[in-house]
Amino acid sequence: MNATHPVETPRLVSISLTGRLLGALFTHAPDSPAAAPVLELMADADFASQWPVVHPTLNPTVAQMQAGLHFPDEPLKEAWQRLFIGPWALPAPPWGSVWLDRESVLFGESMLALRHWMAANGIACATDDSEPCDHIGTLLLLAAWLAEQGRETALDELLAWHLLPWSGRFLEVFIADARHPFYAALGELTRLTLADWRQGMLLPVAQKTLYR
Repeated sequence: MNATHPVETPRLVSISLTGRLLGALFTHAPDSPAAAPVLELMADADFASQWPVVHPTLNPTVAQMQAGLHFPDEPLKEAWQRLFIGPWALPAPPWGSVWLDRESVLFGESMLALRHWMAANGIACATDDSEPCDHIGTLLLLAAWLAEQGRETALDELLAWHLLPWSGRFLEVFIADARHPFYAALGELTRLTLADWRQGMLLPVAQKTLYR
């Protein structure tokens, strides 16, 4: 009996590629082994033409990202530290529960609901118990993995219930307050890409109250 392989549709291939690249940039420092190759790829002159999303603002968004790789006012690594680590308050915290829970806390009810959903679907959390698993980068990488496994139903549930209800607001604030051309453009590229992912969904996106 031949082994079965996940069905590769254009949508799943696109989500796998874009989720991996965007997730790495939100999750890892720019000089890390996970993010550095992505930055090298994005610096290529043909990068925009290879991105599997069609939108009139794609080319200028990618051009802004490429120009921001060597932004003279703030090195990329320092900007990543400021936006995702601190020590000061983050302008746009990248965890879902900060936006979805009334108290705007980490490990809130929305993150616990995500963990419950992951356990019910046999998905191990990529982070340990001391780290919340609803980080925007973690969820983008999880979406890519589900696409690679051909698990489209679980993928659409993740997007409809646990990512898209808050990602739009997060990206709006992130873009406005990034104060760095690369990361503002990364937020815009992510917004365009998630809109493309949403077009192929069979589930409606859950309407949830946002508290930031």
